[in-house]
Amino acid sequence: MGGKNRFLAALVANRQGQIFELPGFVALGADGTKIERLTLSNTRPLEYGAELMLLPQRQVLAYNLRTRKIEKLVRNPYDRQEAIFPVAAFNPPGLMVTHTCAHLKPAAAQPLPLFSYGAVGWHKDGFRSAVTVVDTEPRQDLRRMPEEKIRDGVKKMAGTLPGNRLRKHLEKCALVYGCPAGKNFFLGRYEAPLPTSRTCNARCLGCISWQPEGRLASCQERIGFTPTAEEIAQVALAHIEQVPKAVVSFGQGCEGDPLMAAGVIRKAIGIIRRRTSAGTINMNTNASLPDEMAKLFDAGLDSIRVSLNSLRRNCYRAYFRPRGYRFDDVLESITRAGAAGVHVAVNYLNLPGFTDTSAEMEAFFGFQEKYRVNMIQWRNLNFDPLIYLETMARACGPDKPVGVEKLLEETRSRFPGLVFGYFNPPKEKFDFIGKGADNELDRSQDIV
Repeated sequence: MGGKNRFLAALVANRQGQIFELPGFVALGADGTKIERLTLSNTRPLEYGAELMLLPQRQVLAYNLRTRKIEKLVRNPYDRQEAIFPVAAFNPPGLMVTHTCAHLKPAAAQPLPLFSYGAVGWHKDGFRSAVTVVDTEPRQDLRRMPEEKIRDGVKKMAGTLPGNRLRKHLEKCALVYGCPAGKNFFLGRYEAPLPTSRTCNARCLGCISWQPEGRLASCQERIGFTPTAEEIAQVALAHIEQVPKAVVSFGQGCEGDPLMAAGVIRKAIGIIRRRTSAGTINMNTNASLPDEMAKLFDAGLDSIRVSLNSLRRNCYRAYFRPRGYRFDDVLESITRAGAAGVHVAVNYLNLPGFTDTSAEMEAFFGFQEKYRVNMIQWRNLNFDPLIYLETMARACGPDKPVGVEKLLEETRSRFPGLVFGYFNPPKEKFDFIGKGADNELDRSQDIV
């Protein structure tokens, strides 16, 4: 088949982790229960920073061009002695997965590690993945994060803030865990992280800093202390005073929810704002405590990014598993943020086959009609896709997907003033964003 409809070859891996294509078999992508063949028209070339992953204990699904059927493969059809496994792509920031890797999960299989699993295939020009672009800003482009410049920044900041425990913690984030936000702090650009909270009032299925013993491995350790207000303010001011249009953010992958440390954060914001009106103070949060949120707005918090996997209560509860708060508390915090003139973004955790179902879309559209948030940050859900779909079906019932691209198209049509993106914007862009344009490309802070 010619032109844009040319099929992608299926990719598989052997037990040694060697990845290869299967001649005569077409790669497949999954949108929930809907399985589609990957073509040049529904994929993009694999971006720099993407990773290919073998899916252990899973079975390959591929389309056989000879039989014209989707087949389950557990052995290499050209070498029956060789076991094979599905291959997925973990895509870099700014790319929203439209299809996950199509595969089967035996009942006894253990949950997959905490990544997203995009569909991927091979064409003569290279690897291609089923994604769409939602943000082009190079804020976390690894090519713009030279290791020697990060280490230079670490040394410089150690001299500037020698006794600051939060600065020391961020060194580990940048150098051990490879956290892009931590790296950007030491590179002196874009957005700096301010992890603060040791605890959380949710038990998210895909939490990267805490998992029940023996279930899934956490991606990184949660911060083991609560920084003082002075330590937080020192790190924030060090960033704000050297970076144009700087953003500093509470609520990172290495902490619980920052609202659990709202008191010390409120004091830190006060210190920062007594020193300068520059910089954007942001919080990534579950927004579960509206009274604490209101106090933070009064203290000078400029923006919030609220994490949601669903706009339906049962599905929200099934993923976040809240302790001591309700879904309505989250909505109340968003209402208060709007009344206070605070910029509101939603960190919307996307999984094809759930986020793009009719019921979820209608709930999302109803939410936006009522609350009119400023921005949707389309984030790929880092969780085993088949287990997640099973969990959501139990919570809210099964539903048919209409397609991720259709979801985005209809959202743009209904809400032309709603911005799509991935990264937290500085307040200098708030007016720009309010006029309904997508997040402008900002390369002013690139490190090459």
